[in-house]
Amino acid sequence: MEDEATLRDHVGSLERGLAVMEILARHPAGMTLTEMAEEADLTRAGARRFLLTLSATGYATQSGRLFSLSPRLLTVARTWLGGASLWTFATPIMREVAGRFDEACNAAVLSGEDVVYVARIPGRRILSVALDVGTRLPAYCTSMGRVLVSGLAADELKSFLAEAKIERRTAKTITGRAALRKAIEKARADGFAIVDEELEPGLRSIAVPINDRAGRTVAAINVSTQSARFSVEAMEREILPALLNAKRRVEEFFFV
Repeated sequence: MEDEATLRDHVGSLERGLAVMEILARHPAGMTLTEMAEEADLTRAGARRFLLTLSATGYATQSGRLFSLSPRLLTVARTWLGGASLWTFATPIMREVAGRFDEACNAAVLSGEDVVYVARIPGRRILSVALDVGTRLPAYCTSMGRVLVSGLAADELKSFLAEAKIERRTAKTITGRAALRKAIEKARADGFAIVDEELEPGLRSIAVPINDRAGRTVAAINVSTQSARFSVEAMEREILPALLNAKRRVEEFFFV
């Protein structure tokens, strides 16, 4: 009965409209109606209705034959991020961690195959990866991604490993799915993850999960640093205790 109720309440047109928005997001230069119909597996008439509706509501713009997302979507995202009170109150805790090591401290949530940054305290040392609130990075090769994915249910983890787009970003990137599963399971068992130059050469990071009252992983916080600054062993010895203390304080404040 639950499945029937879920199906009855499912709004297919909304789902397809959101899919159209996601496709537009992947094509910032714009798309024609025909291109959208092909990529979204819609008829031309269906694609036209979705694109014109998005344009009429201000979420897309039309220039000649090309449709693209408008800045209104960014406004919605910023409003949501700005209203995330957890990170308003967690930021001072993260700032303490960042200040202690003179390194960046970040927070992220899982969104599909990516992590999305919801809070960031930058370090003084410049990294070539451009990071800000709202930045998306692949979960499979980031420390916050590893701990977030390690909190998924078994069927969700299976789907992630089967469907995630995995590419070699550095010589150290784990690209084998069996090896990636092993790294994720290690993160679950250890309660933290260290990623050593898998996203970018010279970049190391260590992350811990933030869990709610039910033990579900809802976010992650990390410290990212240059490999010349901290060895893997030093990160585990020096930075991990500070991150675990920050994790405890955030969880106690919000979830206990």
